[in-house]
Amino acid sequence: MAPNKNPRPFRINIGCGATPTAGWLNFDNSASVRLARWPGVMQALRAAGVVTAEQLHFARTVRRSGVRWADAARRIPLPNESAEVVYSSHMLEHLDPQHEAPRFLREVRRVLLPDGIVRIVVPDLVRRARHYVEESHDADEFVRSLRMVDGTPRGVLALTRQLIAGFRNHRWMYDAASLIRLLERSGFCSARELPPGETMIPDPGLLNLREREEESVYVEARREERSGRGCQNTRAEG
Repeated sequence: MAPNKNPRPFRINIGCGATPTAGWLNFDNSASVRLARWPGVMQALRAAGVVTAEQLHFARTVRRSGVRWADAARRIPLPNESAEVVYSSHMLEHLDPQHEAPRFLREVRRVLLPDGIVRIVVPDLVRRARHYVEESHDADEFVRSLRMVDGTPRGVLALTRQLIAGFRNHRWMYDAASLIRLLERSGFCSARELPPGETMIPDPGLLNLREREEESVYVEARREERSGRGCQNTRAEG
């Protein structure tokens, strides 16, 4: 696909869920995004107990905020070099780390302009491990907190609910160092951890720079410049 000719580059939020960013393009792969165009269907599904009140609220958010459906692990539906910022919060950990996560990051590089910024927010494995080792000493609670496995849905109703809501288990967990390594392996430059509230994004506008800060780690990186010289990354330890 040819580079974007839009004089105003996009800013995009991928996997936005119920917290889209005003003024940005917002994408999510939930089936509720597609069903949201039919409010009557969602109301009927709610009356039948198939969708929750939370999902019904999400459908309303989709319609109000113009959230678009996309499976970003396969393709972000934008032209090459059309975005100056890509933001994704609590989405990457739901992707298979061997195939889907690298493919998603290749798509992010494709749509970013040279020197564009990606900001990734994920649950912080270090926080969970520290809580287990220093405070709870409860292995069962620690493993549950990782959300690596969902219960198998039993029956047609339970399966339908899961198909609409999506499979919410985590496929992998990251800390700052492992996320930085992944971004560097994917060809990004200057990857670094940032504290909540800080960013390299010029004029981030209404982007929530503290989203789920009590459980998250924040890492930003840049796509290489157009010069083609590549990145001179210093590998994070750990």
